[in-house]
Amino acid sequence: MEEKKKRMNSPEERLVKERQDKLKLWMKKEENPYLTRFTPRHTTGWIAKKCESVASGEKTDVKVEIAGRIITLRGHGKTSFADIRDVEGKIQIYAREETLKERYTLFKKLDLGDIMGVKGRVFRTRTGELTVEVLDFLLLAKSLRPLPEKWHGLQDVELRYRKRYLDLLSNPDTKKIFLDRGAIIKFIRDFLDKKGFLEVETPMMQPIPGGATARPFRTHHHALGENLYLRIAPELYLKKLVVGGIEKVYELNKNFRNEGMDRLHNPEFTMLEVYSAYSSYEEMMKLTEELVCEVASKLKGTLKISYQGHEINLSPPWRRITFERALKEMGGIELDCQDTSRLRKTAAKLGLEVEGLRDDQIIEHLLDHQVAPKLIQPTFVIDYPSQTSPLARRKKENSALIERFEIFIGAEELGNAYSELNDPIDQRKRMLEVKGESHSLDEDFLEALEYGMPPTGGLGIGIDRLVMLLTDSASIRDVILFPQMRPKKR
Repeated sequence: MEEKKKRMNSPEERLVKERQDKLKLWMKKEENPYLTRFTPRHTTGWIAKKCESVASGEKTDVKVEIAGRIITLRGHGKTSFADIRDVEGKIQIYAREETLKERYTLFKKLDLGDIMGVKGRVFRTRTGELTVEVLDFLLLAKSLRPLPEKWHGLQDVELRYRKRYLDLLSNPDTKKIFLDRGAIIKFIRDFLDKKGFLEVETPMMQPIPGGATARPFRTHHHALGENLYLRIAPELYLKKLVVGGIEKVYELNKNFRNEGMDRLHNPEFTMLEVYSAYSSYEEMMKLTEELVCEVASKLKGTLKISYQGHEINLSPPWRRITFERALKEMGGIELDCQDTSRLRKTAAKLGLEVEGLRDDQIIEHLLDHQVAPKLIQPTFVIDYPSQTSPLARRKKENSALIERFEIFIGAEELGNAYSELNDPIDQRKRMLEVKGESHSLDEDFLEALEYGMPPTGGLGIGIDRLVMLLTDSASIRDVILFPQMRPKKR
């Protein structure tokens, strides 16, 4: 009870009470703002373009109907000024008692954050600011809580993630990131569509999680009486479509992995997966270069970008280096990845925790810790040890290696690709080696391969990480609107 009293007497709660009283006054004298209809016919961007040539001190006959949120408010007796913001920007509005008569009193009761509709006439002030003189106005939604930091920005990083709507309202840079994210996804779709790829949707809930090695989220379908899993990857379903004759296919959608969270990992994330029949990882490397460069050029207007203090040149061709050579030259490690005992000793000597890890996980950790931090410029690390992926085709010249590459830019892994394994006998054998005889195999996928899948190249790119790169964002939580957060401590 005492704690509740303290909250009620806090400055913020007192402001809330004041605003509630203003809302009651408005509803007494005017109609309920939450039932008011107002459709803006113009935007701030339209006004700026339409009245670009209006000179300082000049009035116009341009009448507009706009709506937006009040972001600044200042009164001068019988006149008041405010700035309202819509999706395209902000514009100043000017209200006079002489024009609004008794309703001017209500105008002065408006608060920062209120959403209003305005009918008015455009002019430019003597100081050169484009302004709308208010001829009539409506309150469309009352902001009962004060906006953070008086529009100087929401500074608490965790609060920004938990209350993204406040972050978007108060931090223009945040809004820009998500406008850019939308553009990036559109550019990707445009690029692939022009190349003849078909966008599809495959199941989010799967009876057998496959296509990657990760811990899945499990759920239960009561009507079917069976457990299902949120997908960790769409790969096996997309390859079934290639078997079915859809030779160029992609999906841009969510994956879910029940694992740890850090600045590069969120349990729910967006992936692009692309499959092209009669291709290999060579064609996928070329496709990757073209796609990333196309998106960067359209978004940034250049292939030279800055990311976390690094100047990066995305111009192709990108560097290629084999996995073995990368470990040797950049990590100082000469290693036979088939020698399990030596592999574990080497990793332990470098301070990596290997207890409970599979060989493929140790190999990936060695690359991540010893090599990746040095891969600033775009680099394809190619030809991985065969145990790192049971779904990739072996190299003809060396069956201990697979035709696989990972993309590294700015010291971070951006994607993964390989020449797909289309031998159903070898595929079954390698899946059993990974899963063990006691685990369920995706028999439907294996049966599909037995009907024949053409040689195929596959590519996966982490969309969140690509957005991080192209918006110079330090954390994956900066580019996901509503990232998963740990529970608040009580």
